[in-house]
Amino acid sequence: MNGILLINKESGMTSRDVVNKVCNLLHTKKVGHTGTLDPLATGVMVLCIGSATKMVEIITASKKEYIAEIIFGIKNDTGDITGNIVEKQDVHLSKQAIQQACQEMTKTYMQTVPIYSAVKINGKKLYEYARIGKKIELPNREVTIYHLDIISDPIYENGKTRVKIKTMVSKGTYIRSLIEDLAQQLHTIGTMASLKRTKQGNYSIEECVTLSQIENGNVPIHDLSTILKPFPKVIVNDFLTCKIQNGAILENRYQEDVILFVTEDGRPLALYQVYEKDKTKIKPWKML
Repeated sequence: MNGILLINKESGMTSRDVVNKVCNLLHTKKVGHTGTLDPLATGVMVLCIGSATKMVEIITASKKEYIAEIIFGIKNDTGDITGNIVEKQDVHLSKQAIQQACQEMTKTYMQTVPIYSAVKINGKKLYEYARIGKKIELPNREVTIYHLDIISDPIYENGKTRVKIKTMVSKGTYIRSLIEDLAQQLHTIGTMASLKRTKQGNYSIEECVTLSQIENGNVPIHDLSTILKPFPKVIVNDFLTCKIQNGAILENRYQEDVILFVTEDGRPLALYQVYEKDKTKIKPWKML
């Protein structure tokens, strides 16, 4: 069984839980996920099965779309409502003010990784430092917020402002951190109340199945062609096919960062990318 399995993850499960469950249901150990979701979060999890695990890196690098609910006026140690409240404020924000802040956050910037995350520092995961109360300098990552919009009217209750946002972000973006940064833009504090991943790369939540559906025999495996579709395609003759299969470095005649080479009968051979040591050449990235 080789290909892509699209899961609509339910709340309360870790990404590892989902992978383990699928391994058991499909009787295989060769399952890889392409981006973690917190236990609180729901939505799209793209799993690579069998030989498709070689494509994990490609899918992980794709853009991701989320819908999140924010509570402005509360700050939690975890960045979401599963944690302990460490600060409170009374806050009454207008829809216009929130939308303006969203526009200002639509950019590329250095985002601080949350302390409750699995990023490793000196061989230990950040959340392990958090659990023992040890202070540590948090790393920063460059992320891009492609769009960020308010999608509901604010709700005011108990001195707090609730609102839903929809955003498209780059690989490595933490929505918990984005929400805290958005709150800072509004000169207040905020926490994530819920999160749903609605899209990853070309895969949307409408295409996903639940673990219950898989248990009942609904296992729609998507062909690798769905991953390869966005890449510029070049058809090669038998001579070039032989060179590509042997991992040859080629002249970059194609003016593209990534090229998909296929045989004359349409069989995918390899993905090539620009050779960092010589930009006039391309080298193998993923052999197919």
